[in-house]
Amino acid sequence: MTRPPAPVTHLLRRATLLLALACAPATLLAAPPSEADINRLLSASRAQTMMDTLLPQILQMQQQQIEQFAAQRPLDARQQDQLRRIQARSSEAVRQVASWQQLRPMYVDLYKQTFTREEVLAMAEFYESPAGQGLLDKTPALMQNVMAAMQQRMQPVMQALASDIEKIVEETPAKPAPAAAPAK
Repeated sequence: MTRPPAPVTHLLRRATLLLALACAPATLLAAPPSEADINRLLSASRAQTMMDTLLPQILQMQQQQIEQFAAQRPLDARQQDQLRRIQARSSEAVRQVASWQQLRPMYVDLYKQTFTREEVLAMAEFYESPAGQGLLDKTPALMQNVMAAMQQRMQPVMQALASDIEKIVEETPAKPAPAAAPAK
C-alpha cells in the first residue's frame, strides 16, 4: 500500500483533529469555574442560609430518634444521663460537620468538578434575577407541601407495613421467661 503524499497526510491529520474537537463534549472544551464564580453562585442561591436552616431540622430528627430509642426500653437514671451525654456529643459533632465553614470548601470543589464556568455564571445570573429570587423565596413552602403530600401518599404503605409486622409478631410464639434461680 502506498502512502499519500505529505501534504495530504497533513490535511488528513488536521481534519481528524478538527472532527475530534467538534465531537468532543462541550465540558471538555469549556473553562472550569473559578472560586469567585462559585462564590457568586453560592451567594446568589443562598446556599449558606439553606444549610443554616437545615441544621436545626437535622438536630431535631436526631433528637426524635433518641427519644424513640429511649421510649422503647426502660432506662434507669444512670442510663438516661448517659443517653443525654451521647446526644450532646452527637449534636455537637453534627453542628461541626454541617457548619458552613466546613461545607463551603466541599461545595466549591463539587461545583468545580460538576459545572463549567458558563453554567455557574448562568445559574448565578438566574438566582440574581427576580425569577430566581422568587424561586428561592418559595422553595421552603414548596418543600413543606411536597413533604406533606409524600406523607399522605406514604400513609397507606406504612399502614400496610405496620399490619404485616403486627401479623409476624402475632404469629411468633412468645418465648418463656427464664426460670428464676433457686433461692439459697
